[in-house]
Amino acid sequence: MRGGSDDMDCEKASVRVYGYLDGELRFYRRWTIRRHLDKCPPCAQSFDFELEVRQIVSTKCRDECPDELRIRITQALQQQLRDPAAD
Repeated sequence: MRGGSDDMDCEKASVRVYGYLDGELRFYRRWTIRRHLDKCPPCAQSFDFELEVRQIVSTKCRDECPDELRIRITQALQQQLRDPAAD
């Protein structure tokens, strides 16, 4: 889905949805993502899936994560956000 310069396209929405879910985005960016999700069923379905996974993990996974593992995961996620094409 593409539009004017203020419109969110599918690629941008898929990259920014994690910031949206984490509450890290400002109002306008959240609004543009929400507007895109309202107009784009495939992206909305992916968003709903991510939301459901987070809810399951938060309710079912209660074990403590070792600090060393938490740091490695955080670093891997940060690297992926900086360079999503690198796998």
